[in-house]
Amino acid sequence: MSLVADYGFVLLVMACCFGLFMAWGVGANDVSNAMGTSVGAKALTIKQAILIAMVFEFCGAYLAGGQVTETIKNGIVDASVIPADMFVLGMMASLLSAGTWLLIASIRGWPVSTTHSIVGALIGFASVSVSVDAVNWGGLVPIVSSWVVTPFISGLLAFGLFMSVQWLIFDTEDPFRNAKRWVPVYMFLTGFMLALMTFTKGLKHVGLNFTTGQSILLSAGVGLLVAGLGMLLLRRIKLDEEADKDFHFASVEKVFAVLMIFTACSMAFAHGASDVSNAVGPLAAVVGVIEAGGDMAIGGQSSVPGWVLLMGAVGIVIGLATYGWKVIATIGKKITELTPSRGFAAELATAATVVAASGIGLPISTTHTLVGAVLGIGMARGIGALNLAVVGRIFTSWVVTLPIGAALAIIYLEIFMLIFL
Repeated sequence: MSLVADYGFVLLVMACCFGLFMAWGVGANDVSNAMGTSVGAKALTIKQAILIAMVFEFCGAYLAGGQVTETIKNGIVDASVIPADMFVLGMMASLLSAGTWLLIASIRGWPVSTTHSIVGALIGFASVSVSVDAVNWGGLVPIVSSWVVTPFISGLLAFGLFMSVQWLIFDTEDPFRNAKRWVPVYMFLTGFMLALMTFTKGLKHVGLNFTTGQSILLSAGVGLLVAGLGMLLLRRIKLDEEADKDFHFASVEKVFAVLMIFTACSMAFAHGASDVSNAVGPLAAVVGVIEAGGDMAIGGQSSVPGWVLLMGAVGIVIGLATYGWKVIATIGKKITELTPSRGFAAELATAATVVAASGIGLPISTTHTLVGAVLGIGMARGIGALNLAVVGRIFTSWVVTLPIGAALAIIYLEIFMLIFL
């Protein structure tokens, strides 16, 4: 009798617990990255940021999380060469490994990559349980290259957005009037980009399919709705000449603080869509194999069940609500000084990069993307605006994440093999 047949229910319960633990780590560490810029720029309080993230992370994870989950589940290890029993234990070890490292990093306030953590763990278990041939090294090339390319792209986008704000608003005769004129355009872009991702890619696994034309039209409608709502909110902001005497652009920054509410929502949605896969991908793989009675041919190719995505989304929300504040402080306050206009550029650049990558099913690191964008903003102001000691610590934590994920997965796999085999 196989392990799956003997202990199927026990393994399923354990896998769910480990998946929930991993999702908690994603919420505690990675979601805080998404909200850090809004809090650091004082556009939102920590409580408001957590409430926004809870709603939009959940929506992103549930409505648009299916595409990247497939890559994590089937694209990194070659399931066909791994026995079903070993595959189930390995995926469980990977979830526990990544969750453990995220717990340690969150306690230390390090913004590490949940994507690195789970990919490192999967490589570790596959290499030890079968051989290095079980790792789909060809499939890893675009993933690894994206870890370098995406911070660069988001940094360039953030730099460009920040310079466009300077050119269209801050360097003009009447910055306040121009802010009210141009900020709705940025709001339209935010709404359009997120809606396009959701309509074209995300809703397929909940049974809704739209043509490209329908998606563009609906997304434009959402963009206009967001811009309209933003304009209503902007009407309430009046020019404060007293505040402007002390800080020349105080009134303009108030306008951008409204915009940051929208970019914070888009950032949370994009993050949920991209990073829920890190927790539910391995869990979905275990569920598929157990439901197929240990048949890897069927279980390895099964789609992601809705309840698994739901569990991942709930775990992320709990992690953010209970322990998210520590990494929020690192991203929002310690890399460079953020104002609402700078934070907006960083968030919109990150969301655009993450949404595009999620759309093609590439599991990129939201952490790397956001830190790249914040660095881009810092560079736009000059290298002296960056806290290089903090940047150095962040880069170091990035480098060690993959090998630590692999090492912990190997240790946990050995323990599970002692217990079950």
